[in-house]
Amino acid sequence: MASSFLSLPLFNSGPHRFDAGPAGRLTTAPFRGSNFVPATRDDAVLELTITQTGRLVAASEAALWTLYDAIRAVAEGVTAGTLVDHSGRSWASMRLVSFDAAGPVDRGRAFSLGYRCVYRRFA
Repeated sequence: MASSFLSLPLFNSGPHRFDAGPAGRLTTAPFRGSNFVPATRDDAVLELTITQTGRLVAASEAALWTLYDAIRAVAEGVTAGTLVDHSGRSWASMRLVSFDAAGPVDRGRAFSLGYRCVYRRFA
């Protein structure tokens, strides 16, 4: 099964994987209250964060930069949508908040570029 974000197959040109971030509560600890007693404050539920790493692969350098530009346009937007991984697991209301190219373009039989993306569900 192919992965997608906003129903777009942006990353299916090459291998990639997903990693769910920590789940739980956001706390501030320890701090001292007015009576100087250390205390931990429970602030909120942690926002869901999904990290995706992989490689974009294309037959030409121009095609590789076309893929890059399409992903960059989504990352610079503010649209939330559904993220679907290879196995069909989906996360609703996610935003692609960063897209980082990892290193230079590799040239061989194909052109490829490593990347790291971060998706976040804002509370």
